[in-house]
Amino acid sequence: MKATGFEFRFRFAIHCLIYFVGFAVYAIDPHAGSSWLLGAVYLLRTGVFTLSSATIALLSVGIAGALAGAWLRTWGAAYLSSSVVKDSAMHGAGVVADGPYRYLRNPLYLGTWLHTWALALLMPVWGAVFTLVAIGIFQVRLILAEEPFLRAKLGEPYGAYCALVPRVLPSVKARVAGAGARARWGQAFLGEIYFWGVAGSFAAVGWLYNTSLLERCVLVSLGVSLVARAFIPKKD
Repeated sequence: MKATGFEFRFRFAIHCLIYFVGFAVYAIDPHAGSSWLLGAVYLLRTGVFTLSSATIALLSVGIAGALAGAWLRTWGAAYLSSSVVKDSAMHGAGVVADGPYRYLRNPLYLGTWLHTWALALLMPVWGAVFTLVAIGIFQVRLILAEEPFLRAKLGEPYGAYCALVPRVLPSVKARVAGAGARARWGQAFLGEIYFWGVAGSFAAVGWLYNTSLLERCVLVSLGVSLVARAFIPKKD
């Protein structure tokens, strides 16, 4: 069930491939409606929503997911270091027990999955279902590969940490005391600029209800993030 070394090394490319397949359903059925539109129609048929309120409700879910995902990933990267987040190799210099890592062990993976809810609105229904399931499974596979590596490298301190802190679903209260690490917000925002670009796009232009425009904004955000990688400071 756990990811292979190849999957971990190329995890960012695999994420992009999964998203691409989700959107590629349009190539098979060019007339397929977006999950956003079809979801709004479904809510309309319940009699609880008007078409306008249903569309706004789904957009709000997308914005909330994109913002929550961007914030979780940035918060985690502020303590873990963006150079480590983007690296193709696993790292285990020590147990990180500050910031979001006091509430859950894998904020970056949860943040990515929440972000996927926003992108899923722009995909055809079957593409959205495939993407949400595939990203979820892939995240679990990555976690199951990474945690044994950290257990083997860090030993009992990491085992004790895992016994207290939930894997994916965050605790309401911090489960461990902070270690006093300093958050590095600048490099964190730079490293997660793609996620903030998507979140900002949904919040700013989502109200135009133009899925094609939002898709272009996603691509621009991805392009900017690839350029920004060159400016991410190396780990000290």
